Amino acid sequence: MALVTLREVLLPALREGYGVGAFNIYNLETAQAVLQAAYEQSAPVILQATAGSLKHAGARVLAAMVRALAEPLPIPVVLHLDHGESPAMVAECLEAGFTSVMIDGSGLPFAENAALTREVVAMAHKAGASVEAELGHVTGRAEDADKRARLGITDPSEAFTPPEDAARFAAETGVDALAVAFGTVHGPYKGEPNLDFPRLEAIHRLVPDLPLVMHGGSGLPLPQLRRAIASGVAKVNIGTEVKHGWASALRQVLQEHPEETDPRRIMGPTRDSLKAIIAAKIAALGSAGRA
Repeated sequence: MALVTLREVLLPALREGYGVGAFNIYNLETAQAVLQAAYEQSAPVILQATAGSLKHAGARVLAAMVRALAEPLPIPVVLHLDHGESPAMVAECLEAGFTSVMIDGSGLPFAENAALTREVVAMAHKAGASVEAELGHVTGRAEDADKRARLGITDPSEAFTPPEDAARFAAETGVDALAVAFGTVHGPYKGEPNLDFPRLEAIHRLVPDLPLVMHGGSGLPLPQLRRAIASGVAKVNIGTEVKHGWASALRQVLQEHPEETDPRRIMGPTRDSLKAIIAAKIAALGSAGRA
């Protein structure tokens, strides 16, 4: 089927209490792995590309590839820009055919973030696409530390999303989904994750009809993942598990078959190993059978 918007997959997830996986893709085989896993489990799915992936492959190439792979499948598929850096990058993706975009103004003061988000919402809605924004910010990357420094934040918990601000932000921007910070991190966790569920639950109470987004969904214990979904999280970002799973599978193939030089015989088994990882995550999110 044709690509769909973020709202089309997240609103049913929010109402029915399951999560939709948003998996970062980097090339043909990672896109195939995600789509094949989702198809076999009859699950809605979000394929997302970061700014780095746009620089690596180009928005038009990524959009054309995903569209060609997704259109024969009878499942809802969203093509989403993850951590969009500017309105210009958003415009590039919308022109290429992305059906959803994220504008990341989380390193800005509230008023500037809201103004930037309103600009992107107007642009994307005119193109028939959905918008995700971020309030507060998730830590873990070098750029996340830069955001904290610009905002004068010394304790990561100071970057958590204030519930009242989330309600105000949603009302002022008309955003379709909101990424909130409550203790998850980009990248691998160092020790047991310590998540502020009362904060997440308070945000959900104030904006019960707004799908919330959890960045840093890789590696969370299943009980924490399910509690987040029960507290309003409808979109769960999975990047680290995709990258680490891909790299681990590729190393294994090369070690077991050092004589192999055909990229198809190297990438095929790597893709299939990654597909199993994606399938397990879809099952954990509760989205299997929801297409």
